[in-house]
Amino acid sequence: MIQILKGFALSISMLTIIPFFKVHDFYKGINGYAVMFYPLVGFLLGMILWGTFVLLQNFLPLMHLSILIFSLLILLTGAIHLDGFSDTVDGLYVAKEKALEVMKDPNTGGMGMIFSVVFLILKASSIVSLLVIDATLIYLLPIVLMLSRFNAVIAIYFYPYISKNGMGSLAKEELKLFQVIIAFIYVIALVIIFYKISLLFISLSVFLFLGLFFIKRYSGFTGDIYGFSIEVTELILLNFILITIL
Repeated sequence: MIQILKGFALSISMLTIIPFFKVHDFYKGINGYAVMFYPLVGFLLGMILWGTFVLLQNFLPLMHLSILIFSLLILLTGAIHLDGFSDTVDGLYVAKEKALEVMKDPNTGGMGMIFSVVFLILKASSIVSLLVIDATLIYLLPIVLMLSRFNAVIAIYFYPYISKNGMGSLAKEELKLFQVIIAFIYVIALVIIFYKISLLFISLSVFLFLGLFFIKRYSGFTGDIYGFSIEVTELILLNFILITIL
């Protein structure tokens, strides 16, 4: 039980800037549990955004509040997944033999920066458009954030990890099938409760496509690619919702 709680604390610590559980020591035995809770942390982040929207909707213009929700999402996650997105893009613009070295460089390259700016504009536009068209759809953000992080869970379990060190290697080593099944069970339960099983199928389709692409290019995933997959999944799910409501 203590390992489970420590895993939950580590998951919050890794995926958010929320200060309550700052646990950065990857103790043996808790890393698999930390990954198991990734989707739950995404769901809780979405609930925070939903609650913020409900509290402020009568005090701020809808457009401004929508931008605030987008900004809060970036701030609460510490832009950790966006960092992985930009590093992954940089790696795609060099020979694959040099890609891992480029992705580890703490300095963001030109292409990574350009694509990240464009990506942020698209994501902000997606959230703003969603809430301006129908503000009640804010309730879908917890599901979107949950499913994107569930993609990271199954990527960690099913795809090879090609970096030589880091938390990703510990997660890959310690993540067990029963932990993936537990994550899948609560993800399915919440998707059914929210009547959005279609979003699960779209999310899994993104997972399969990215898996085929990165397995072909690198023969596996890295921590940066996990972040890339989370960001891309969120954007695609948001736009799928927009398409279905227009």
